[in-house]
Amino acid sequence: MSDHRDTGAEADDVRRFREGLGLPGLVDVHTHFMPEQVLRKVWAYFDALGPLTGGIEWPITYRKEEGERAALLRSFGVRAFTSMLYPHKPGMARWLNDWAAAFAGRTPDCLHTATLFPEPDVAGYVRDAVEAGARVFKAHVQVGAYDPADEALDAAWGLLAEAEVPVVIHCGSGPAPGKHTGPGPVARVLARHPRLRLVIAHLGMPEYEDFLDLAERYGQVRLDTTMAFTDFSERMAPFPRRARPRLAALGDRILLGSDFPNIPYPYVHQLHALERLGLGQEWLRRVCHDNAAALFGLPGR
Repeated sequence: MSDHRDTGAEADDVRRFREGLGLPGLVDVHTHFMPEQVLRKVWAYFDALGPLTGGIEWPITYRKEEGERAALLRSFGVRAFTSMLYPHKPGMARWLNDWAAAFAGRTPDCLHTATLFPEPDVAGYVRDAVEAGARVFKAHVQVGAYDPADEALDAAWGLLAEAEVPVVIHCGSGPAPGKHTGPGPVARVLARHPRLRLVIAHLGMPEYEDFLDLAERYGQVRLDTTMAFTDFSERMAPFPRRARPRLAALGDRILLGSDFPNIPYPYVHQLHALERLGLGQEWLRRVCHDNAAALFGLPGR
C-alpha cells in the first residue's frame, strides 16, 4: 500500500463492502493515534521484532503521517475511530491524555480517548479525563506489564463503571504472554466492578473461549475483532470453529477493531475475514457499525 492508486483501490473495496451491507460507514474502536515520537518508537519496536511481537515479522502497512492516516480512514468510510494510546511506565498517562484530548479537539471524527496506569494519581487523572469528555479508555496489560486487578486501579475502575465509559483492554496473551495477561486478572476486576464496560481487544486472542465466558457472564463486557480471523492471526492463533455459534449469539456485543495503522496487511482484509465467517449480513452490520454506534451514542444509519 505504498502509492495513491493502491489506497484508492482499497477505498473502493471498502466502499463496496459497506454498500453491500447498506451501512453509512464503519465504526472502528481500535485504531492508534499517538504522539509522533511515541508512534515511531512503536514502529521501531515492531521492526526490531521486539519480544512482545512474539518474534513474528510484522511490516507496518500504513506507515504514514498523522494527517494522511486520518484521511485514509475517512476514505475507507470510517465515520468514527479512536486514538488508542498507552503508557509503559508511571508518569506517562496524564501527558498522553493531554495529547489525546488535543487530538480529539482537532479531529472531530475521533472518539476522545484516554489511558491509565496503576500509580498514585490514577483516579485523579481518570476523573479529569472523563470530565474533559473522554469517551473511551485504553488499557494495555501486556505493554504496561501490570495487573489490572491491582488495588491501585480499583478507584479508577469504579469511576469508569459509574460513568459508563468503555475501556478497550488488551489482556489476552497474544502475540506473546505477559505476567498478568489472560482471563484471570480481568475476571477479578469484573468481580469487583460487574458494570464496567470492558471491551476485550483482539477477542482475547489466543484465550478466545475464556473471554467469551466472561462476556456471557457479564452483560457489559464486549469484544473487539482486532486482527482476529485474518490470515496473519489464524496462522498464529486460530479461532476455534466450535466457538463460532457463541460469536453469533453475542452479535450485539462484538465491535469492529482493526489496529490501524499497525497492521501487516491491508485494512480491507479485516472486513473480508469477518465476512467469510458466514455469520450473516445482520451480524456484520451490527459488528461493523450498529453496536459501536449504540455504545457511543452516534446517529443511526
